[in-house]
Amino acid sequence: MAALPPGSTIGILGGGQLGRMLATAAAQLGYRCHIYAPPGDNVACDVAAAYTISEYDDLVALEAFAKACDVVTFEFENVPVSPLESISGLVPVYPPLKALEVAQDRAAEKQFVRALGGKTAEFAVASDEGALAAAITDVGIPCILKTIRMGYDGKGQSRIMGDGDIKGAWERTGGQPLIAEAMVSFEAEFSVILVRGQDGEIRFWDSSLNRHVNGILAKSTLPSGALVEGQEQAARDMAAAVASALNYVGVFTAEFFASATGPLFNEIAPRVHNSGHWTIEGAATSQFENHIRAICGLPLGATETIAARVEMENLLGADGDNFEQILADPAAHLHLYGKAEARPGRKIGHVTRLYR
Repeated sequence: MAALPPGSTIGILGGGQLGRMLATAAAQLGYRCHIYAPPGDNVACDVAAAYTISEYDDLVALEAFAKACDVVTFEFENVPVSPLESISGLVPVYPPLKALEVAQDRAAEKQFVRALGGKTAEFAVASDEGALAAAITDVGIPCILKTIRMGYDGKGQSRIMGDGDIKGAWERTGGQPLIAEAMVSFEAEFSVILVRGQDGEIRFWDSSLNRHVNGILAKSTLPSGALVEGQEQAARDMAAAVASALNYVGVFTAEFFASATGPLFNEIAPRVHNSGHWTIEGAATSQFENHIRAICGLPLGATETIAARVEMENLLGADGDNFEQILADPAAHLHLYGKAEARPGRKIGHVTRLYR
């Protein structure tokens, strides 16, 4: 489609911090944003021109939202696909719904990547509790159980380190279909974040080295080190193949393990990503701005890293109480998301430090 002119309205499904940062980037380019989200602590609404608070399956509200927008995107991959099909004929939706369908099903996601030549950990599906023991036997112990649908930041997962962990595992992971995934030996975790335009052009940001604590990203750093840098190109090739196969438009993230045999695919996120927050200050064009450029049909921005070293640290719970100390650091760039409650383990902001 032709480029959307400034003044057009971008619809964003989801009201969290990613939507907030997308809306901020859109405003800098002269666009208005309309947030659609279920009731909750929708911090994106604070920086948007308009918002609709309703459930995703409210087709009347969803269609009215679509008619008020010139293009629609999402900040959250667990938006139900079926209701969105009802608006796809009313307004362009980017990324395509196929990307949501693949990302929402961990088994389908791994099969999709494998069909394109990607390497994943061994896995087996347990569609009900009776199939769980056989699935664990197929992949071996130790392994990790993950819900096939939903679950992020370590939620919906259970580690099986011995036979004694199997009892009660189905209930611990929510009593829903699971995959049993073999634990793999790896030296590092990293992300490939790319942006793909409507014309198929792809640009990559440098891959960060990611450190997780209790299943939640704690810190992303650049440079990522020799191991990750040596596997980055192969991972980029794999991520680009997946994005192209999906006819993707926007920012796309693929997470990998750096292993002795090369990059091992972990999962995709069809959206802007926590491990790319450093790009706001640390790259020539942020992931948020380039996502807006892509879905609006604009030329993509340069993606090179502009500092010798970059560190992005997530702020959880009460970490944001240290805002004065953080702001006293000349290297620090603080982002607080405006959330009403700073619960333990909840992402309430991040800080990026640039060292030139």
